[in-house]
Amino acid sequence: MSRPVDYRSAGVDIDAADSAKERLRALVESTFTAGTRGRFGGFGGMFRVPTDVPSPVLVASADGVGTKIKVAIEAQRHDSIGHDLVNHCVNDILVQGARPLFFLDYVAFGRLDPDVAEAIVSGVAAGCRENGCALLGGETAEMPGVYTPPDYDLAGFIVGYVDEGRILGADRVREHDVLIALASSGLHTNGYSLARLLVAQRLKLGPGDPFPGAEGTVADVLLAVHRSYLRPLVPVLHVTHAMAHITGGGLPGNVGRALPDGCDAVIDTSSWVVPNQFQVLQRAGDVSREEMFRTFNMGVGMVVITAASSVDAVISSARAAGVTAWIAGRVVRGSGRVILE
Repeated sequence: MSRPVDYRSAGVDIDAADSAKERLRALVESTFTAGTRGRFGGFGGMFRVPTDVPSPVLVASADGVGTKIKVAIEAQRHDSIGHDLVNHCVNDILVQGARPLFFLDYVAFGRLDPDVAEAIVSGVAAGCRENGCALLGGETAEMPGVYTPPDYDLAGFIVGYVDEGRILGADRVREHDVLIALASSGLHTNGYSLARLLVAQRLKLGPGDPFPGAEGTVADVLLAVHRSYLRPLVPVLHVTHAMAHITGGGLPGNVGRALPDGCDAVIDTSSWVVPNQFQVLQRAGDVSREEMFRTFNMGVGMVVITAASSVDAVISSARAAGVTAWIAGRVVRGSGRVILE
């Protein structure tokens, strides 16, 4: 007779899942806000619809962290990748003027490791606390045969709100508006497939090796947390016309999404010094300028478009929150192009 078969023999450990969930309880509950309803472990998260604006519109987004997750796995540093995810999603809805309400996460393993799961969710919770966003629920899946240990995947889903009369976007942008750049904190969560190739194959460096021209290691530089622009920009949303979160596609691919058909954005790339990590990567692979600017953020994590009369207010608000900001360009008559000078 053959031996009895159970779920664990198929690669799914229910006991490990139960242990992980119990360890996550305190992390999740540490993010609860006044609008949160229900308890940890429910089948669905509940949140009270805001009543502090006349015509609330819900704004939702979903994203991941790309192959930055491979850097975290190779470096065995899992406590910041969730923070990246939350901040990325917060920025994505902020460009429409929305403030976050709640967040949901999804983590999938080939083999569930409760320690790794706890580290990942600790980062998610830290991001939620930073942005005043409730971690309302999520899913921790064990999928043998789909993921090969130690690999895992991570995705996030955010919901925020904005008053309908204050939604930001291209329809507010006018000729002669000014582009204000806010500094990134590193690569954020884009361009990592190219960055990893250059670091491993051209620079011949591992996660623990010193990064050229930097004080930290490769892991320190590549795992720097994706910056949230919520606190720097909430005080000036009322004078902001549009914003662009500089993610995949870089400045050309994202600023163009904030332009009306009749306008171009002219960006003065001499208005800032491209940070060291991007220069190192470019030299390592002899990567063209055009390819660098459409793959990486090149030191600019967010672009704010506003009237000339509001420039000082936006820059001052960013700097008060510890974020460097500067005039990086202008809006001119055109056809929706982004021009890098």
